[in-house]
Amino acid sequence: MKTTKTRPKFVEWFSADVMHENSNEWLSELRFINDELLFFDDLIKSYTLQLIDSKHFNESKKLVDELGTLHKKTNNLIKIIQEHTNDLEIMVDGIDQPYEEDSYKNEHREIMIKVNEFIKRCRTTKKELFELIKNILIEQKQKRLLK
Repeated sequence: MKTTKTRPKFVEWFSADVMHENSNEWLSELRFINDELLFFDDLIKSYTLQLIDSKHFNESKKLVDELGTLHKKTNNLIKIIQEHTNDLEIMVDGIDQPYEEDSYKNEHREIMIKVNEFIKRCRTTKKELFELIKNILIEQKQKRLLK
């Protein structure tokens, strides 16, 4: 039996106000993620010596690369959402443009899916980074206790 992936159509019921509010929430969330990524960069700089240790090198390199990718993707999504918000005029201009309005709603749905997937990816990476730093701190503490 084949399963088909369905896409939610509830965006079609969203009003222009709700879509504007969604866009503002996404921008706020993405700007916060950008700040978090800067914090993670500082955190990595603080533990550089421990992260380049052969024991943690592969995992830390993967995480550093992922953080760079997330930073670029965050900035890209912010630009996309800002452009999307600027195009909201189509929904509120009072002119009946069903094709353009449907296109805008579809774009809104696609952005919603992208942002939600991106936020999940960020949370996973954040969890992995904190787990790695936690393990490094535990190892350091054990080394100090043995001395």
